[in-house]
Amino acid sequence: MKSNYVTEAINLKSYNLNDADKIILMYSKDSGLIKGVAKGIKKPQSKLGARMDLLVANTLQLLKGRSMDTILQAQTVNNFRKTREDFDKLMLSSYISELVVNFGEGSESASKDIYDLLYKALNRVANAADKKDALIAVIKFQLKLLLIMGFCVELDTCLCCRERVLDEEMFFSSQMGGIICKECNETLGVRLSMHYKIRDFLQAMLQFDFDYESDYDRKATEKVCQVCFDLLDEYIKIHTNKRQKSAKVLKELVTA
Repeated sequence: MKSNYVTEAINLKSYNLNDADKIILMYSKDSGLIKGVAKGIKKPQSKLGARMDLLVANTLQLLKGRSMDTILQAQTVNNFRKTREDFDKLMLSSYISELVVNFGEGSESASKDIYDLLYKALNRVANAADKKDALIAVIKFQLKLLLIMGFCVELDTCLCCRERVLDEEMFFSSQMGGIICKECNETLGVRLSMHYKIRDFLQAMLQFDFDYESDYDRKATEKVCQVCFDLLDEYIKIHTNKRQKSAKVLKELVTA
């Protein structure tokens, strides 16, 4: 027996189904990744309209189907309007949504935590005063999503000797998943060095509540944030075997 249900969800991707309909891939607060058919969405008189645009948060009423649900109604909660007015914000928000698509399969048990984190990150990027603030939101999202999904980066103790790293210089291994002390690295030969201030910044981004603005947030520069974003993106690529298309675009813009 078919039944209706209500959930909060954020639109991540869309696919053409036919001349009038689209399939919308969304992340929902209750069930993780879900797909819904938006019937007649391509018609000018569609009641769903802009509510089905990407990067829009809605309260939805859906009809349960055998293979795919049908979107009956949508009430916009947040369209993150300022994101669409700034290319950097749009690309960073697209990066966040790609991460959720790549990590989201099978995440139903953590769907509320991931949804709340996704919403906060998209909202923070949309309202960021500059690119640095937008990058900080993405870095927090990267770290906290990795923690939720069980891929947390080790930033406190050396992955080899298991001793706390107190030196001002250490090394970071994306393959191993965290920091290596100088002594152990004499044998390992990891090339990527990390200053303790970068490590401390990342620890703060991971440990503090998403909405809390610490001294690290205020003192960070855009360059530091870009370095941390790139480091975490490389770690994510290695441990998910998936590359973020928007990350490639962002990197090309930085190096252009």
